[in-house]
Amino acid sequence: MKLHVFPPSPRAVKVLALANHLALDCEIVIVDLFQGGNATPEFAALNANRKMPVLEDDGFVLWESNAILQYLASRRPESGLWPSDPRRQADVARWQFWDCAHWDPTCALFVFERVVKRLAGLGEPDPAQIAKGESELQRFGAVLNENLKGRRWITGDALTIADFSLGAALVHAEAARIPLDPYPEVERWYAGLAALPGWQKALPVLPG
Repeated sequence: MKLHVFPPSPRAVKVLALANHLALDCEIVIVDLFQGGNATPEFAALNANRKMPVLEDDGFVLWESNAILQYLASRRPESGLWPSDPRRQADVARWQFWDCAHWDPTCALFVFERVVKRLAGLGEPDPAQIAKGESELQRFGAVLNENLKGRRWITGDALTIADFSLGAALVHAEAARIPLDPYPEVERWYAGLAALPGWQKALPVLPG
């Protein structure tokens, strides 16, 4: 398998972390978004959206990071990370959809304004966008925090790909100064995820 990724991106981190966690043998192909690596005809042939990550596996091409997580976890069904029981699987998928619709876009506001802009030389953070992020976080942070009460992981006592999906949004939480203090359950949960060796191995080192 090949994974086309740009490691600073949280969406790249989630698929790399899962591949590490499952000990899957993947060739890593770097797509440097800052240098237009996603704009080449070769990459566009893999994903017309010109976004990463992209997975290639023996002629099969898959994009969308959460779909890639499902596919990778299906290669190790014994891990239980992508449950076979319909209700448990639906619960995991529900949180992956919630991630795409609400959690990732919220956290991405802080990451883009305070991390990506600095790395790409795009100017200072936009106060209006930061304010929007704070407003959205009050809503969705409370939802996630409440769900995690009495639970080690997103869907209960067992780690699943839902944790990898939602956890990726917090990879740059410190650098992006995402205000998580009001959400101690979220902080506690993410600390557990971030301690996994596979997650640690996938974490990018940002320039100072």
